[in-house]
Amino acid sequence: MDRRDFLAATAAASGALAFAGCNDSNRVAIDYSKHPKHTDKKTVHINRGKKTTIKLATSWPAHFPIMGEGVEEFASRLEAISGGSLKVKIYPKNVLVPALAVFDAASTGEIDAFHSGPYYWKGKNSAFALFSGMPFGFDAEEINSWMIYGDGLKLWRELYGRYNLYPLLGGNTNIQMGGWFRKEIKSLADMKGLKMRIPGLGGEVMAKLGVNPVLLPAGEIYTSLERGVIDATEWVGPALDIKMGFYKVAPYYYSGWHEPGSILELTFNKAFWKKLSDEQKQMIEVCSNEMNAKMTYRFHYENIHSLEKLKEYGVKLRKFPDEVTNAAKQALVDVVNELGSKNKEFALVYDSIAKHLALSKAYADISLKYFLNVR
Repeated sequence: MDRRDFLAATAAASGALAFAGCNDSNRVAIDYSKHPKHTDKKTVHINRGKKTTIKLATSWPAHFPIMGEGVEEFASRLEAISGGSLKVKIYPKNVLVPALAVFDAASTGEIDAFHSGPYYWKGKNSAFALFSGMPFGFDAEEINSWMIYGDGLKLWRELYGRYNLYPLLGGNTNIQMGGWFRKEIKSLADMKGLKMRIPGLGGEVMAKLGVNPVLLPAGEIYTSLERGVIDATEWVGPALDIKMGFYKVAPYYYSGWHEPGSILELTFNKAFWKKLSDEQKQMIEVCSNEMNAKMTYRFHYENIHSLEKLKEYGVKLRKFPDEVTNAAKQALVDVVNELGSKNKEFALVYDSIAKHLALSKAYADISLKYFLNVR
Protein backbone atom coordinates (compact mmCIF):
# COMPACT_ATOMS: atom_id res chain seq x y z
CA MET A 1 0.00 0.00 0.00
CA ASP A 2 1.46 3.36 -1.00
CA ARG A 3 1.31 6.46 1.21
CA ARG A 4 -1.81 7.93 -0.43
CA ASP A 5 -3.76 4.67 -0.09
CA PHE A 6 -2.64 4.35 3.57
CA LEU A 7 -3.80 7.88 4.41
CA ALA A 8 -7.13 7.33 2.69
CA ALA A 9 -7.71 4.10 4.61
CA THR A 10 -6.77 5.77 7.89
CA ALA A 11 -9.15 8.67 7.25
CA ALA A 12 -11.99 6.28 6.46
CA ALA A 13 -11.36 4.24 9.58
CA SER A 14 -11.23 7.40 11.71
CA GLY A 15 -14.52 8.58 10.27
CA ALA A 16 -16.15 5.27 11.08
CA LEU A 17 -14.87 5.43 14.65
CA ALA A 18 -16.10 8.98 15.08
CA PHE A 19 -19.55 7.99 13.79
CA ALA A 20 -19.68 5.01 16.14
CA GLY A 21 -18.67 7.19 19.07
CA CYS A 22 -21.60 9.51 18.47
CA ASN A 23 -23.94 6.58 19.01
CA ASP A 24 -22.34 5.24 22.21
CA SER A 25 -23.25 7.20 25.35
CA ASN A 26 -20.42 5.52 27.27
CA ARG A 27 -17.71 6.82 24.98
CA VAL A 28 -16.26 10.32 24.68
CA ALA A 29 -14.98 11.35 21.26
CA ILE A 30 -12.05 13.75 21.11
CA ASP A 31 -11.25 15.10 17.63
CA TYR A 32 -7.60 16.12 17.75
CA SER A 33 -7.77 17.45 14.18
CA LYS A 34 -9.39 20.59 15.62
CA HIS A 35 -6.47 21.23 17.91
CA PRO A 36 -4.00 23.76 16.43
CA LYS A 37 -1.05 21.46 17.15
CA HIS A 38 -2.51 18.57 15.20
CA THR A 39 -3.07 18.52 11.46
CA ASP A 40 -3.95 14.86 10.99
CA LYS A 41 -7.60 13.89 11.20
CA LYS A 42 -7.72 11.43 14.06
CA THR A 43 -10.38 10.76 16.66
CA VAL A 44 -9.51 9.09 19.98
CA HIS A 45 -12.21 7.52 22.13
CA ILE A 46 -12.07 7.28 25.91
CA ASN A 47 -14.30 4.50 27.16
CA ARG A 48 -15.82 5.75 30.40
CA GLY A 49 -17.70 2.51 31.04
CA LYS A 50 -20.87 2.22 33.08
CA LYS A 51 -21.53 4.59 35.96
CA THR A 52 -20.31 3.25 39.28
CA THR A 53 -21.07 4.50 42.79
CA ILE A 54 -18.48 3.75 45.48
CA LYS A 55 -19.93 3.29 48.96
CA LEU A 56 -17.18 4.66 51.22
CA ALA A 57 -17.22 4.86 55.03
CA THR A 58 -14.76 6.82 57.17
CA SER A 59 -13.57 6.75 60.75
CA TRP A 60 -14.12 10.51 61.03
CA PRO A 61 -17.16 12.70 61.75
CA ALA A 62 -18.88 14.44 58.85
CA HIS A 63 -16.84 17.30 57.38
CA PHE A 64 -14.00 16.59 59.80
CA PRO A 65 -11.17 19.11 59.21
CA ILE A 66 -8.39 18.06 56.85
CA MET A 67 -8.95 14.28 56.98
CA GLY A 68 -12.70 14.28 56.37
CA GLU A 69 -12.48 17.26 54.04
CA GLY A 70 -9.70 15.52 52.15
CA VAL A 71 -11.97 12.56 51.46
CA GLU A 72 -14.73 14.90 50.31
CA GLU A 73 -12.33 16.62 47.91
CA PHE A 74 -11.18 13.20 46.66
CA ALA A 75 -14.79 12.30 45.87
CA SER A 76 -15.39 15.57 44.06
CA ARG A 77 -12.21 15.29 42.02
CA LEU A 78 -12.88 11.68 41.07
CA GLU A 79 -16.36 12.47 39.81
CA ALA A 80 -15.04 15.40 37.76
CA ILE A 81 -12.09 13.53 36.28
CA SER A 82 -14.24 10.50 35.41
CA GLY A 83 -16.86 12.62 33.70
CA GLY A 84 -19.42 11.47 36.24
CA SER A 85 -18.85 7.76 35.64
CA LEU A 86 -17.40 7.34 39.14
CA LYS A 87 -19.25 8.74 42.14
CA VAL A 88 -18.40 8.35 45.82
CA LYS A 89 -21.11 8.16 48.46
CA ILE A 90 -19.42 9.08 51.76
CA TYR A 91 -20.70 7.71 55.05
CA PRO A 92 -19.08 9.46 58.06
CA LYS A 93 -18.39 7.44 61.18
CA ASN A 94 -21.37 5.75 62.82
CA VAL A 95 -23.75 6.61 59.97
CA LEU A 96 -23.53 3.24 58.24
CA VAL A 97 -20.93 1.44 60.38
CA PRO A 98 -19.07 2.38 63.58
CA ALA A 99 -15.81 4.28 63.23
CA LEU A 100 -13.62 1.29 64.04
CA ALA A 101 -15.73 -1.27 62.17
CA VAL A 102 -14.92 -0.02 58.66
CA PHE A 103 -12.17 -2.62 58.12
CA ASP A 104 -14.53 -5.54 58.68
CA ALA A 105 -17.34 -3.88 56.73
CA ALA A 106 -15.12 -3.48 53.66
CA SER A 107 -13.68 -6.96 54.08
CA THR A 108 -17.14 -8.56 53.91
CA GLY A 109 -18.37 -6.27 51.13
CA GLU A 110 -20.89 -4.35 53.24
CA ILE A 111 -19.13 -1.21 51.95
CA ASP A 112 -16.88 -0.76 48.93
CA ALA A 113 -14.13 1.27 50.59
CA PHE A 114 -13.08 3.11 53.73
CA HIS A 115 -10.77 5.89 54.91
CA SER A 116 -8.99 5.34 58.22
CA GLY A 117 -5.58 4.46 59.71
CA PRO A 118 -3.84 1.05 59.48
CA TYR A 119 -2.72 1.02 63.12
CA TYR A 120 -6.31 0.64 64.26
CA TRP A 121 -6.24 -2.95 62.98
CA LYS A 122 -3.11 -4.19 64.75
CA GLY A 123 -5.31 -6.58 66.72
CA LYS A 124 -5.84 -8.51 63.48
CA ASN A 125 -2.17 -8.50 62.56
CA SER A 126 0.48 -6.58 64.49
CA ALA A 127 2.27 -5.88 61.19
CA PHE A 128 -0.59 -3.59 60.16
CA ALA A 129 0.56 -0.99 62.68
CA LEU A 130 3.86 -0.64 60.82
CA PHE A 131 2.08 0.57 57.69
CA SER A 132 0.95 3.64 59.63
CA GLY A 133 4.47 4.25 60.91
CA MET A 134 6.24 3.74 64.21
CA PRO A 135 7.84 5.69 67.06
CA PHE A 136 11.21 7.22 66.16
CA GLY A 137 10.63 6.01 62.60
CA PHE A 138 9.81 7.48 59.19
CA ASP A 139 8.73 11.07 58.69
CA ALA A 140 6.12 11.79 56.01
CA GLU A 141 8.60 12.01 53.14
CA GLU A 142 10.46 8.88 54.19
CA ILE A 143 7.41 6.67 54.60
CA ASN A 144 6.00 7.77 51.25
CA SER A 145 9.31 6.91 49.56
CA TRP A 146 9.27 3.47 51.20
CA MET A 147 5.63 2.93 50.29
CA ILE A 148 5.87 3.99 46.64
CA TYR A 149 9.41 3.01 45.64
CA GLY A 150 10.34 0.52 48.34
CA ASP A 151 8.48 -2.56 49.54
CA GLY A 152 5.74 -0.76 51.47
CA LEU A 153 2.75 -0.97 49.15
CA LYS A 154 3.70 -4.44 47.97
CA LEU A 155 3.83 -5.85 51.50
CA TRP A 156 0.74 -3.94 52.61
CA ARG A 157 -1.36 -5.22 49.72
CA GLU A 158 -0.15 -8.76 50.21
CA LEU A 159 -1.19 -8.83 53.87
CA TYR A 160 -4.45 -6.92 53.38
CA GLY A 161 -5.31 -9.18 50.46
CA ARG A 162 -5.96 -12.02 52.90
CA TYR A 163 -8.84 -9.93 54.23
CA ASN A 164 -10.21 -9.24 50.75
CA LEU A 165 -8.86 -5.68 50.87
CA TYR A 166 -6.77 -3.51 48.55
CA PRO A 167 -5.14 -0.41 50.13
CA LEU A 168 -4.11 2.89 48.55
CA LEU A 169 -2.31 5.83 50.12
CA GLY A 170 -4.94 8.12 51.61
CA GLY A 171 -3.02 10.94 53.27
CA ASN A 172 -0.42 11.61 55.93
CA THR A 173 -0.81 13.50 59.18
CA ASN A 174 2.79 14.72 59.01
CA ILE A 175 4.71 14.78 62.31
CA GLN A 176 2.40 14.55 65.30
CA MET A 177 2.69 16.12 68.72
CA GLY A 178 3.30 13.99 71.81
CA GLY A 179 -0.01 14.81 73.41
CA TRP A 180 -1.91 16.79 76.02
CA PHE A 181 -1.35 16.12 79.73
CA ARG A 182 -3.36 17.33 82.67
CA LYS A 183 -0.20 17.39 84.79
CA GLU A 184 3.38 18.18 83.85
CA ILE A 185 5.74 15.26 83.24
CA LYS A 186 9.01 15.91 85.06
CA SER A 187 10.38 12.38 85.28
CA LEU A 188 9.82 8.82 84.14
CA ALA A 189 8.08 8.15 87.44
CA ASP A 190 5.36 10.64 86.46
CA MET A 191 4.37 8.37 83.56
CA LYS A 192 3.53 5.44 85.83
CA GLY A 193 -0.17 4.69 86.02
CA LEU A 194 -1.30 7.42 83.62
CA LYS A 195 -4.34 6.59 81.50
CA MET A 196 -3.63 7.89 78.00
CA ARG A 197 -5.54 7.69 74.76
CA ILE A 198 -2.91 6.49 72.27
CA PRO A 199 -3.18 3.83 69.51
CA GLY A 200 -0.71 1.75 67.54
CA LEU A 201 2.88 1.02 68.42
CA GLY A 202 3.03 4.29 70.32
CA GLY A 203 0.58 2.76 72.76
CA GLU A 204 2.72 -0.37 73.04
CA VAL A 205 5.76 1.75 73.87
CA MET A 206 3.85 3.83 76.40
CA ALA A 207 2.68 0.64 78.10
CA LYS A 208 6.34 -0.31 78.64
CA LEU A 209 6.78 3.01 80.43
CA GLY A 210 3.97 2.20 82.85
CA VAL A 211 1.20 4.07 81.01
CA ASN A 212 -2.22 2.48 80.52
CA PRO A 213 -3.02 3.03 76.81
CA VAL A 214 -6.68 3.52 75.93
CA LEU A 215 -8.28 3.49 72.46
CA LEU A 216 -11.11 6.00 72.12
CA PRO A 217 -12.91 7.41 69.05
CA ALA A 218 -12.58 11.13 68.42
CA GLY A 219 -15.96 12.10 69.85
CA GLU A 220 -15.23 10.66 73.29
CA ILE A 221 -11.73 12.02 73.90
CA TYR A 222 -12.49 15.52 75.16
CA THR A 223 -15.18 14.43 77.61
CA SER A 224 -12.97 11.63 78.94
CA LEU A 225 -10.09 14.05 79.42
CA GLU A 226 -12.30 16.68 81.05
CA ARG A 227 -13.81 14.19 83.51
CA GLY A 228 -10.51 12.58 84.41
CA VAL A 229 -11.40 9.23 82.83
CA ILE A 230 -8.04 9.64 81.05
CA ASP A 231 -5.08 11.72 82.17
CA ALA A 232 -3.62 12.46 78.76
CA THR A 233 -4.29 12.10 75.07
CA GLU A 234 -2.44 12.36 71.84
CA TRP A 235 -4.44 13.27 68.76
CA VAL A 236 -2.62 14.73 65.78
CA GLY A 237 -1.14 18.23 65.86
CA PRO A 238 -2.04 21.87 66.50
CA ALA A 239 -4.45 22.19 63.54
CA LEU A 240 -6.82 19.45 64.72
CA ASP A 241 -6.02 19.58 68.42
CA ILE A 242 -7.07 23.21 68.74
CA LYS A 243 -10.46 22.36 67.23
CA MET A 244 -10.88 19.53 69.74
CA GLY A 245 -10.40 22.03 72.59
CA PHE A 246 -7.94 19.89 74.55
CA TYR A 247 -6.07 23.01 75.73
CA LYS A 248 -9.07 23.88 77.91
CA VAL A 249 -8.67 20.83 80.15
CA ALA A 250 -5.03 19.74 79.70
CA PRO A 251 -2.61 22.70 79.60
CA TYR A 252 0.66 20.81 78.94
CA TYR A 253 1.39 20.12 75.28
CA TYR A 254 4.35 17.87 74.48
CA SER A 255 6.54 17.49 71.41
CA GLY A 256 6.30 14.00 69.99
CA TRP A 257 8.23 11.00 68.69
CA HIS A 258 5.47 8.37 68.56
CA GLU A 259 4.04 9.25 65.11
CA PRO A 260 6.52 11.25 63.02
CA GLY A 261 4.65 10.71 59.74
CA SER A 262 1.54 8.56 59.95
CA ILE A 263 0.00 7.14 56.79
CA LEU A 264 -3.77 7.21 56.32
CA GLU A 265 -5.44 4.68 54.07
CA LEU A 266 -8.00 4.63 51.29
CA THR A 267 -8.78 0.92 51.23
CA PHE A 268 -11.11 -0.93 48.86
CA ASN A 269 -12.91 -4.24 49.02
CA LYS A 270 -10.63 -6.30 46.78
CA ALA A 271 -13.43 -8.01 44.88
CA PHE A 272 -14.99 -4.61 44.14
CA TRP A 273 -11.61 -3.24 43.03
CA LYS A 274 -11.06 -6.12 40.61
CA LYS A 275 -14.38 -5.44 38.90
CA LEU A 276 -13.39 -1.86 38.04
CA SER A 277 -11.98 -1.17 34.59
CA ASP A 278 -8.28 -0.35 34.23
CA GLU A 279 -9.22 3.21 33.41
CA GLN A 280 -11.36 3.55 36.54
CA LYS A 281 -8.56 2.13 38.70
CA GLN A 282 -6.08 4.60 37.26
CA MET A 283 -8.40 7.55 37.88
CA ILE A 284 -8.92 6.45 41.49
CA GLU A 285 -5.17 6.08 41.98
CA VAL A 286 -4.51 9.54 40.53
CA CYS A 287 -7.04 11.13 42.89
CA SER A 288 -5.77 9.05 45.81
CA ASN A 289 -2.19 10.17 45.22
CA GLU A 290 -3.34 13.76 45.01
CA MET A 291 -5.21 13.43 48.30
CA ASN A 292 -2.17 11.83 49.89
CA ALA A 293 0.07 14.74 48.90
CA LYS A 294 -2.35 17.57 49.57
CA MET A 295 -3.32 16.26 52.99
CA THR A 296 0.36 16.09 54.00
CA TYR A 297 1.02 19.64 52.91
CA ARG A 298 -2.19 21.00 54.39
CA PHE A 299 -1.39 19.51 57.78
CA HIS A 300 1.93 21.36 57.75
CA TYR A 301 0.32 24.62 56.68
CA GLU A 302 -2.48 24.45 59.24
CA ASN A 303 -0.20 23.28 62.06
CA ILE A 304 2.25 26.16 61.83
CA HIS A 305 -0.56 28.71 61.98
CA SER A 306 -2.53 26.93 64.71
CA LEU A 307 0.52 26.70 66.96
CA GLU A 308 0.60 30.49 67.16
CA LYS A 309 -3.01 30.53 68.32
CA LEU A 310 -2.31 27.91 70.99
CA LYS A 311 0.49 30.08 72.34
CA GLU A 312 -1.98 32.94 72.64
CA TYR A 313 -4.24 30.66 74.70
CA GLY A 314 -1.44 30.14 77.21
CA VAL A 315 -0.67 26.53 76.33
CA LYS A 316 2.50 25.31 78.01
CA LEU A 317 4.76 23.70 75.41
CA ARG A 318 7.01 21.00 76.78
CA LYS A 319 9.48 18.29 75.75
CA PHE A 320 9.55 14.91 77.45
CA PRO A 321 12.45 14.57 79.92
CA ASP A 322 15.47 12.79 78.46
CA GLU A 323 14.96 9.78 80.71
CA VAL A 324 11.44 9.35 79.31
CA THR A 325 12.64 9.58 75.71
CA ASN A 326 15.58 7.22 76.32
CA ALA A 327 13.32 4.74 78.07
CA ALA A 328 10.89 4.96 75.15
CA LYS A 329 13.66 4.13 72.66
CA GLN A 330 14.57 1.03 74.61
CA ALA A 331 10.89 0.15 74.98
CA LEU A 332 10.53 0.29 71.19
CA VAL A 333 13.36 -2.23 70.82
CA ASP A 334 11.59 -4.53 73.28
CA VAL A 335 8.22 -4.13 71.52
CA VAL A 336 9.72 -4.85 68.09
CA ASN A 337 11.54 -7.94 69.37
CA GLU A 338 8.47 -9.27 71.13
CA LEU A 339 6.09 -8.71 68.22
CA GLY A 340 8.65 -9.99 65.71
CA SER A 341 9.15 -13.21 67.67
CA LYS A 342 5.38 -13.82 67.72
CA ASN A 343 4.61 -12.78 64.16
CA LYS A 344 6.98 -13.49 61.27
CA GLU A 345 5.05 -11.04 59.08
CA PHE A 346 5.72 -8.25 61.56
CA ALA A 347 9.41 -9.17 61.45
CA LEU A 348 9.36 -9.17 57.63
CA VAL A 349 7.78 -5.73 57.36
CA TYR A 350 9.96 -4.28 60.10
CA ASP A 351 13.10 -5.59 58.39
CA SER A 352 12.15 -3.75 55.20
CA ILE A 353 11.49 -0.57 57.17
CA ALA A 354 14.74 -0.82 59.13
CA LYS A 355 16.85 -1.14 55.97
CA HIS A 356 15.17 1.82 54.28
CA LEU A 357 15.29 3.91 57.45
CA ALA A 358 19.01 3.26 58.01
CA LEU A 359 19.84 4.60 54.55
CA SER A 360 17.52 7.58 55.03
CA LYS A 361 19.02 8.47 58.41
CA ALA A 362 22.54 8.34 56.99
CA TYR A 363 21.57 10.73 54.23
CA ALA A 364 19.59 13.01 56.57
CA ASP A 365 22.62 13.37 58.84
CA ILE A 366 24.64 15.01 56.06
CA SER A 367 21.76 16.89 54.44
CA LEU A 368 18.56 17.78 56.29
CA LYS A 369 20.00 17.63 59.81
CA TYR A 370 22.90 19.86 58.79
CA PHE A 371 20.56 22.30 57.06
CA LEU A 372 18.14 22.57 60.00
CA ASN A 373 21.02 23.17 62.39
CA VAL A 374 22.51 25.99 60.32
CA ARG A 375 19.16 27.51 59.32
